[in-house]
Amino acid sequence: MLTTLQDGPPGLGLPHRDGPSITDQFRAFNAQHPWVYRALEQLVAERLGQGATRVGMKALFEALRWRHPHGVKGLNNNYTALYARQMIAAHPHWASAIETRRRRSP
Repeated sequence: MLTTLQDGPPGLGLPHRDGPSITDQFRAFNAQHPWVYRALEQLVAERLGQGATRVGMKALFEALRWRHPHGVKGLNNNYTALYARQMIAAHPHWASAIETRRRRSP
């Protein structure tokens, strides 16, 4: 009988580093689809202009998918935090409206 040893709880193994990082994937996607950032930027401006004090990037992703159902192929939810940080870097005055959390990886 074979016995397999597990280093930790099921499903919480170490991430595989066989391919490009999420940041690298995001950079490639963003370079190929610059209109996505501009569309998200416009959505943030619209929401804040309508009086919102907080804007959720995941909600904006869904709004973008709703508006462009055939033109957002590859828009990965893993990119939400990276778009949020890019948005805050470009618009520091929006920092209090866009929530970010501490990054776990570089």
